[in-house]
Amino acid sequence: MKAYKLAAALLLLGLGAVACGGGGSVGGGVTPGKKIAFLAPDSAPRYESQDVPLFQAKLRSLCSDCELVYRNANGDPAAQRQQADSALAGGASVLVLDAVDPGTASVIVSAAAKKHVLVIAYDRLILNTPELAYYVSFDNAAVGALQASALLSAMKGAANPTVVMIHGDPADLEATLLKNAARGALDGKVTVAKEYDTPSGSADGAKLEMTQALAALNNKLDGVYAASDEVAGGAVSAMKAAGLKTLPPVTGGDAELSAVQRIVSGDQYMTVYRPVRQEAETAATLAYDLVFGVRVPAEMTAGNTVDNGARGVPAALVRPLSVTRKTLVTTVIADGFWSRSQLCTPDYAQACKAAGLS
Repeated sequence: MKAYKLAAALLLLGLGAVACGGGGSVGGGVTPGKKIAFLAPDSAPRYESQDVPLFQAKLRSLCSDCELVYRNANGDPAAQRQQADSALAGGASVLVLDAVDPGTASVIVSAAAKKHVLVIAYDRLILNTPELAYYVSFDNAAVGALQASALLSAMKGAANPTVVMIHGDPADLEATLLKNAARGALDGKVTVAKEYDTPSGSADGAKLEMTQALAALNNKLDGVYAASDEVAGGAVSAMKAAGLKTLPPVTGGDAELSAVQRIVSGDQYMTVYRPVRQEAETAATLAYDLVFGVRVPAEMTAGNTVDNGARGVPAALVRPLSVTRKTLVTTVIADGFWSRSQLCTPDYAQACKAAGLS
């Protein structure tokens, strides 16, 4: 994801010179108070353009003298473990951890517990540890249901529609949640002609799978359930290569720029927008409550728990939103997630005009 202007401004004003690779401490020029560590998993631009500045702004509104310690592991689980140890040694009172590897990050949770430091799993659930305090993310089961509902709506005129389902990485817990939710919503309402699990959820893998499906179906299908925008991109590429003049409706997820542009041009029917602001601000509020021993309001989790293999972890789940041509102005554009200028590049100028975006 690319940085948008508001978030970039917040990053410059609120974070100062925080290095992308190593991270840094942010105190806002005041005497440091309680320390909260935000540990990001990789160098995806979203963290420094969105999650971290939004988290910092909310935390500062609640606690002007709290210190945010930000680190980015750049995709290295060992580096993240070292960064967590450093934050704990430096006096962090709460860790907000977006794990590089949710399967092995339990060692970080255990190390924090030995120092009586609570850990919030952010965006990705940390597995197989009873010591995890909270989980803040999006309702991924709702994502699958949104995708399935949108696909059914788009195929409304087809009797017993034939669909191809292309899921994400079978080793990914979130991909499994999406798959189960989508299949549950589509069961009995469509004929699933071909179904695939895509290792690593790659576009190339999805393109190959879609090519195989088209050959088996003689290019005849009514819709494509694609679990993510990357998978959707591969499916669309395969259908264009096969010479389909009119593409069937294709779902997606993540609201990537290329996917929203495909929605504008009509190559993809929908994607799913996960409001990062709500996620980041929820995590900041929860971290503040835990740092100061404030009773966490019941409405924060609404009684939700998510099983991480060791226990049901209290979960604050943000509801995702469906994005189609009809709703993109009120979702990704309204939130500043993508701007009209980012969407309406020269290649999409005519499509944007037709969609009323320019």
